Amino acid sequence: MVLQRNAQPVIIIKRGKKGGHAAHHGGAWKVAYADFVTAMMAFFLLLWLLNATTEAQKQGISDYFSPASVSQSTGGAGGMLGGRTISSPGAMMTRVAIPAESLTLEPTTGATEGSAEEQGGVSDGAETTEEAEVRAKKTRKEAEELRLKKMAEELLKTIKDDPELMGMEEQIMIDLTREGLRIQIIDKEGRPMFPSASARMYDRTRRLLARVATAVRSQPNKIVISGHTDAKPFRGGNRRYGNWELSTDRANSARRALFDGGIARDRISKVAGHAAREPLVPDDPDSARNRRI
Repeated sequence: MVLQRNAQPVIIIKRGKKGGHAAHHGGAWKVAYADFVTAMMAFFLLLWLLNATTEAQKQGISDYFSPASVSQSTGGAGGMLGGRTISSPGAMMTRVAIPAESLTLEPTTGATEGSAEEQGGVSDGAETTEEAEVRAKKTRKEAEELRLKKMAEELLKTIKDDPELMGMEEQIMIDLTREGLRIQIIDKEGRPMFPSASARMYDRTRRLLARVATAVRSQPNKIVISGHTDAKPFRGGNRRYGNWELSTDRANSARRALFDGGIARDRISKVAGHAAREPLVPDDPDSARNRRI
């Protein structure tokens, strides 16, 4: 046995391993909790907004997130009125002397109907600026509808009373859309508006357009003219001239006829040809009724 001088004690440090069940949880719960708090804050903010806004303001917010479609009108049964006209259901041609009530306009987004009580709120006697604007807009809309309905009835009566246009009231379709009053002059089998493959209209067509011009001459509305053909292959001699050109030229012929009838030139806002892309009778693309102005 050897005894060492000045021997220093040996110090042994034992370090324990950290862990246990706490290591299994991590910090994921913090993210979930933060999402929950955010969702609750948004929910209470929504409740506050619903309580703090007027009916007119709520309607305005609704209109902002679901705006009405504009300028997507198509011709014929695919149009904005879905094929509905002021004629009886299923009829293709407009009848004469139809009551004004039968000319109906599709409900437009943002139109406010009924009193303040019917809209879910009780009026406190003081009309807000937003409510006044909504009411004024509704009044203007109703006045516009009545004015256009009256004009349509007068036009149909004028056509019926003209001996030279006898029977042509069957070739008129009138419907009221969100964009305004749509007047369609339609070909009839055996009684077309234009000679085949030509944009030079018959005299009866010119006279009919003159009646239309007289009816709309005093109205302030702008005018859009569209030409449509059937789907039959074009049989003209010029291979570079087809239904697109023909429909456009016929729309232009109608424009000139309206000018001759007294329509101011600045009233025309658009002239377009659609060939056979918007048939009035989709199930029969070769139908004469697809040819129209």
